[in-house]
Amino acid sequence: MKHSKRIFTAMIAVLVVSVTVGAISVTPNAVAQEEVTPFPSREKVISVTGNAISSVKPNLANISFGVEIQEKTAKDALASNSELMNKVIAAIKQVGITDSEISTSQFNIYPVYDNYQDKETGRYTQELIGYRVSNIVHVETQKLNSLAAIIDSAVEAGVNRVDSVYFSLSPELASNLKDELLEEAVLNAKSKAEMALAPLNYKIIGVKAVSLSEFSIPYPMPMYDMAYGEGIAKSSAPTPIFSSDQDVNTSVNVVFLIGSN
Repeated sequence: MKHSKRIFTAMIAVLVVSVTVGAISVTPNAVAQEEVTPFPSREKVISVTGNAISSVKPNLANISFGVEIQEKTAKDALASNSELMNKVIAAIKQVGITDSEISTSQFNIYPVYDNYQDKETGRYTQELIGYRVSNIVHVETQKLNSLAAIIDSAVEAGVNRVDSVYFSLSPELASNLKDELLEEAVLNAKSKAEMALAPLNYKIIGVKAVSLSEFSIPYPMPMYDMAYGEGIAKSSAPTPIFSSDQDVNTSVNVVFLIGSN
């Protein structure tokens, strides 16, 4: 009888261990079955770049010109240069340029040396022969029709350096154009996505991300430097200067959420 009880007790212990081990081995699977796959991993997306471009007429003229004078002393060079520059400023003001449209872009005073070889020693040496003063001003104006008159009057007054002439957009025009192109670029991205999804029987259901690029304006292309010497005859005909339209563009990258139709 005692022997039977021992066997029965041992059987119950084995069953308890088996049930416990079974419960432990089943629990992870049960938990795994209950876990929900994170939503982002189920997202379907399409990434598209939209572009917009516009050809616009520039509304700013930029001119850099000035006077370069060389004399034996720095004092004389500065005095001569200042006298000519005052005449130049007065001349361009007569054609409608105001003080707010004029700024100094470069001013230099530097010595000028003559290099020569000593006949006796054969050594090369330098001799100070004078000083050169260079005063360059920058004119930025919306009076594009007066550009030829500005250059001609400046040269007649004493300008012997015209470093660059180029056209650009004013900050106000560039800002307005940027807003317009941004909207067009986004619509262009949407149109591309819709065309790509149509054969796949998918549609746009939302937007995941939008990335904007920098507004692109072509770098101004200056004219070649023009130098006017005292021996060069000035033509009575106005200097021909022509502006051309500039292509400006922007782009956006849009990541659309998509779903089946």
